[in-house]
Amino acid sequence: MSVPSSPSKDFIREIIDEDLSSGKHDSTVTRFPPEPNGYLHIGHAKSICLNFGIAEEYGGRCHLRFDDTNPSKEDVEYVDSIKEDIQWLGFDWGDHLYFASDYFDKLYKWAKHLIDEGKAYVDDQTFDEIRKGRGDLTTPGTDSPFRDRSAEENLELFKAMKKGEFDDGSKVLRAKIDMAHPNLNMRDPILYRIARAHHHRTGDEWCIYPMYDFTHGQSDALEYVTHSLCTLEFENHRPLYEWFLDNLPVPSQPRQIEFSRLNLNYTVMSKRKLLQLVEDNHVNGWDDPRMPTISGLRRRGYPPEAIRNFCKTIGITKFQSTNDMALLESGVRDVLNRDARRFMAVLDPLKVVITNYPEGQSEEIETVANPENPDAGMRHFSFSREIYIERDDFMEDPPKKYFRLSPGNEVRLRNAYFIKCEEVIKDADGNITELHCTYDTDTPRGENPSDGRKVKGVVHWVSAAHSVDATVRLYDRLFSVESPDSAEGTFLDHLNPDSLTEMPNAKLEGNLAGVPNGETVQFERLGYFCVDKESSAENRVFNRTVGLRDSWAKVKAKS
Repeated sequence: MSVPSSPSKDFIREIIDEDLSSGKHDSTVTRFPPEPNGYLHIGHAKSICLNFGIAEEYGGRCHLRFDDTNPSKEDVEYVDSIKEDIQWLGFDWGDHLYFASDYFDKLYKWAKHLIDEGKAYVDDQTFDEIRKGRGDLTTPGTDSPFRDRSAEENLELFKAMKKGEFDDGSKVLRAKIDMAHPNLNMRDPILYRIARAHHHRTGDEWCIYPMYDFTHGQSDALEYVTHSLCTLEFENHRPLYEWFLDNLPVPSQPRQIEFSRLNLNYTVMSKRKLLQLVEDNHVNGWDDPRMPTISGLRRRGYPPEAIRNFCKTIGITKFQSTNDMALLESGVRDVLNRDARRFMAVLDPLKVVITNYPEGQSEEIETVANPENPDAGMRHFSFSREIYIERDDFMEDPPKKYFRLSPGNEVRLRNAYFIKCEEVIKDADGNITELHCTYDTDTPRGENPSDGRKVKGVVHWVSAAHSVDATVRLYDRLFSVESPDSAEGTFLDHLNPDSLTEMPNAKLEGNLAGVPNGETVQFERLGYFCVDKESSAENRVFNRTVGLRDSWAKVKAKS
């Protein structure tokens, strides 16, 4: 087949080009093989984009295959969430949905084949004894006392394991390779263990389950995968991957190729740690917008295009590195700046009464829906006698060069009039409850007054009579240090106490009442915000996706 042209390609695509040009393969088949034991995170997005992206580029196919060999940790919930995440990112497996459990019968037969060939044996040692007997990088392993059992005895014991005649953990099936091999993965690895656990697809049919290393390569071969792409932690497993393919009657010979995983600062990528965050209630579920899970990023309002662009930007290499969260956030801003509709919102409202504006009157103001996208058209919203501004847009005793509202000072209301603060109203405790202002009728949108005076301050606002009540959740990074995994103490010691701030009394522009759940918009001056999935007409909830600027740049500069 023809090879797609590109000015520069990563090393994986160069390998594929060579395989196609040489005639080794006439098509490209990749696979994405997640374990259904948790939700996918952004690190998985890199693998998804690579595997499905290559299939699209080369006119091949990418399989979605669930590695469901550990039923005690697996759940249909995870299967469904993984499917949803992949499709949300913009990819589809078509008819090629598979499960490792589809191959349990074949894998069992191949395990018996290794036994018949004298290349596998049943071991009665405990897992701890096996671990100790494996040795280390400087010390060779020691043979199991059960290593020289006959093929006939091993076969009968393995059949008895399958029938459930032994207790969990009492026996395992191991490959018979080399206990002195310099690669520890080759020192008689475990192929099967006894585990009485209900499987989400096969029920209680099996009480023995294959290990990942014995499952993965053979599943690739059965599906005629040409290039098995995985992250660098599996590089030391490749000799074992190839050993199985060489010693079993597999129908094809896939090639394993490793690449660096996606690491991101200010977060953790371990499924075990993410599960701990969920189970210990440090976050509100797998799709909490602070989580690096794909479902969390979706709920936070990240566009799938931004995640795909990020994966493309960081590229495919053999070198481990940590990527900056700011780079991902910058890509999110780029997409949303182009696509997101603009609205006004006030998160911490302070009422302003415009005393010289007629009571009961309102007027319509027109402005562009998105200045970056002319096709978005215009939006219309109301102006009236009572409005809300942000509380921090007013200061009673301002410092020099303070350009927002203060007593006797004028500001421009965004897209509307000049107003001047004439009186500050306070409650019995001295708290400011509202401002009384006057407006200049000679300053409609875009015009300065006839006397030529100008103001530097512009504040956003919403009409009180036309506003929508909402709760706005201000999400920030979940951890306060760049590398929570390597910082002093445990990763939980570095949770950011300010990762979530709720603003329960926000006032939004009336047009925001009709924005559907899941859409991300810009609150002018404040950032990008997504309508939460739990938002309703009675209880509008918005999640901050990202600010208009990198608020962490100054923090990093000081550190």
